[in-house]
Amino acid sequence: MTRAAVLGSGSWGTAFGKVLADAGTDVILWARRPELAVAMRETHENADYLPGVLLPGNLTVTDDAEQAVAGADFVVLAVPSQSLRDNLGRVASCLAPGTILVSLMKGVELGTTKRMSEVICEVADVPAGQVAVVSGPNLAREIAAGQPAATVVACTDGGAAERLQVACRTGYFRPYTNIDVVGCELGGAVKNVIALATGMAEGMGFGDNTKASLITRGLAETARLGAALGADPMTFSGLAGLGDLVATCTSPLSRNRTFGERLGRGQTVEELLAMKLQTAEGVKSCRSILDLARKHDVDMPITEQVVAVVHEGNTPADMLRSFMTRETRSE
Repeated sequence: MTRAAVLGSGSWGTAFGKVLADAGTDVILWARRPELAVAMRETHENADYLPGVLLPGNLTVTDDAEQAVAGADFVVLAVPSQSLRDNLGRVASCLAPGTILVSLMKGVELGTTKRMSEVICEVADVPAGQVAVVSGPNLAREIAAGQPAATVVACTDGGAAERLQVACRTGYFRPYTNIDVVGCELGGAVKNVIALATGMAEGMGFGDNTKASLITRGLAETARLGAALGADPMTFSGLAGLGDLVATCTSPLSRNRTFGERLGRGQTVEELLAMKLQTAEGVKSCRSILDLARKHDVDMPITEQVVAVVHEGNTPADMLRSFMTRETRSE
């Protein structure tokens, strides 16, 4: 029987654990807080993140990360991207040889500008072919409810991608394989930043033309960064590119879009962070994505303006004004 460990009991970690279990994989989910692990074992529900969703019987919960990863065929990492290095470092020595490490995270590490798969390879001391990425239009609440969705399972080792594909395919979750890890990761990371901008436009009361323009130009800057890093351009027209971007920028279930919308309505970053909402990855990763773009001399104006709002004190109105006064050029 295939066995998977999921590190991270937030909404997406729990939902993907449910997908794996529904596909017939035995799953052990690690919850950082012991009280949450106890509650989930007793109720078969993650009331903090996915209330009302019954978890399968072949999904168990522990607060012992080392116990979770011991002997697992797949170790799924669903922790906040900026905490990946520390969380994985604590259990790296417990990983079984040949374990496939799976990233659900969509960010770029601050300081190093490394993609999540690069951090995993470095910390766990494994080759790239042992690291897979799951990315697509995968809003956790909808997937946990069994609504049909598709995703991309990317790994430089096509065989490893196919094994993960089998382990997570269900009647409601359809995974496609891909070998373009770079493109899938960049699509997943940058779309959070574009969703912040689109949410701000929504919060300011602008309509579909504004939001469609941001989404389209956001896709263009994502593709420019991808080209500079060697990604396959076709990836950005697929599920891990356009599909994920549209879902994240348009759905009220999207944490990044919601964060941006509240900024657009006048709340401050400090106020929103004080509310301790679920992690909106784009808030921290926008800065590291911009650093990565500048390192490769890639123009990313939307990302630049989101950083200015989130980290430098500009307002959403300043952001929109900057877009509309930029020099016109050929598309």
